[in-house]
Amino acid sequence: MLALPPHHRRAVLEALGKTSARALESLWRFWAGDDQIAPEGDWHVWLILAGRGFGKTRAGAEWVRAIAKENGAARIALIGATLHEARSVMVEGQSGLLAVTPRDEDILWAPSLRRLAWPNGAQAKLYSAAEPDSLRGPEHSHAWCDEIGKWPDGEAAWDNMMLGMRRGGGPRIVATTTPRPVPLIERLIGEAQSDDKAIIVTRGRTQDNCLNLAPAFIATVEAAYGGTRLGRQELDGELIADIENSLWPRALIEACRVDAAPEMRRIVVAVDPPAGAGEHSDACGIVAAGLGADGRGYVLADASVDGLRPEGWARKVAETAEIWNADRVIAEANQGGEMVRAVLRAAERNLPLRLVHAARGKSARAEPIAAFYERGEVRHMGTFPALEDEMAGLTIDGRYQGPGRSPDRADALVHALTELLLRGRNAPGVRRL
Repeated sequence: MLALPPHHRRAVLEALGKTSARALESLWRFWAGDDQIAPEGDWHVWLILAGRGFGKTRAGAEWVRAIAKENGAARIALIGATLHEARSVMVEGQSGLLAVTPRDEDILWAPSLRRLAWPNGAQAKLYSAAEPDSLRGPEHSHAWCDEIGKWPDGEAAWDNMMLGMRRGGGPRIVATTTPRPVPLIERLIGEAQSDDKAIIVTRGRTQDNCLNLAPAFIATVEAAYGGTRLGRQELDGELIADIENSLWPRALIEACRVDAAPEMRRIVVAVDPPAGAGEHSDACGIVAAGLGADGRGYVLADASVDGLRPEGWARKVAETAEIWNADRVIAEANQGGEMVRAVLRAAERNLPLRLVHAARGKSARAEPIAAFYERGEVRHMGTFPALEDEMAGLTIDGRYQGPGRSPDRADALVHALTELLLRGRNAPGVRRL
C-alpha cells in the first residue's frame, strides 16, 4: 500500500473493513511521512528541526514506543523544558505516548513516580531540563528530548544527560524542537556538519503536514506570519540567528514591516549587475523602492534573478520598471559601465537610466541607509526573505556573513534608497555618472 500512488491508496483505504482499518490505525510506518521515521545508519543523535504542526511530538513518541516494544532492557529519559511540559505534552498530550499507544498494548503510567513501564520490562522516566542536576545520576540507553530550543539551561541539561547515556550497546537520542538560535541548537548543528554522521538533522515545515492540519489554520498563520522571521522559524523550521555587529539586526527589519503604503512621490528600480554571465554567476540584484508622501522610503519589491545572461536580467529590469511605473532606473556601473548601459538600453530603449559608480565598500555605503531604518524612516511593504537575509549579513566591520558570495540584493536596495533619501545630500561613496 505504501508503494501505491495517493489516489490508489485512498481507494484501497475506503474499501477496507472495520477490522483492517482499526489495525492500520496503530501502524505508524503507514501514516508517517518519510521525515518522521528514524533514519537508517549508525547515528547517535537524531535532531528534528521543524515548524509547528509538522508532527515532531508524534515522531518522538512513536520512536519511544517502538524502542520500548523491541527492547525490554531499555531505560529511556523523557526530558522536557519543565516537568509539566514533559507530562502534558510528551506523555499525556494529543500526540504523546499514551495517545499513540493502541488499546491492546499495555503501558503503565505512574504520574507520582514520573515513570512509564511496559510489560517486557522497558521503562521511561520524566525529567525537567530546568533542573540539570536531576540528570547527573541516572543511567539511560535512550532519550527523547523535546523542545530543546526552550530549555532554560540547555547545554548543562544536555551534557548531564549525555554523560548518563551508559546503558546498552548503542545509546541513542532523539531531540525534537522548533529551531531557535540558542547555543545548544547551534552547537548540535555545528557538530552535525562533521563527517562522522553521529548527528543526523531532519528539517520540516508546517506545510509538510497540511493534510493533518485544519486548512483555516494554515491559511491564517501563513497570512499573518508567512515570510517574517517568526514565520520562517515557527512555520518553516528555519534557524535564523542574529549576526554579531549586523547593520540590520533582525528585530530592526521586523519593526519596519507594513501592509499598506501611502501615495508615492517617486519610484525607482535599482540594479546591482552580476560580474559574470550564466548559471554560475552571482545574482542580479533588482529592487523597487518608493518615496512616500509621508517622506519615508518604501521597499516595494525584490525582483532579483539568478543565473541569467545580461539580456535576461536586463529584460527583468525593464519589466520591473514598467510594472512599478518607475521614474528612474539606477544601475551600478562598477562592472563595465558602458556594457550595463548597452544591455539595459537594448532591453528598453526609453528606459530612464542613471548609472552610479560605487567608490566605497558595500557596508560603508549601507551604513547611512541603515541609519534611516533605525530612525523609522524606511518601511518594507510585505516580506522579502532573500533580501532581508542579505541585509542581516552585512556587518559594521565591513564583512559579509549572509547567504551567497555577495549581497547583490542588499546592494540594489542601498542604491535605491540612496537615490530616494540621500540624493542631493552628498551620498557617501556614490558618484553619478
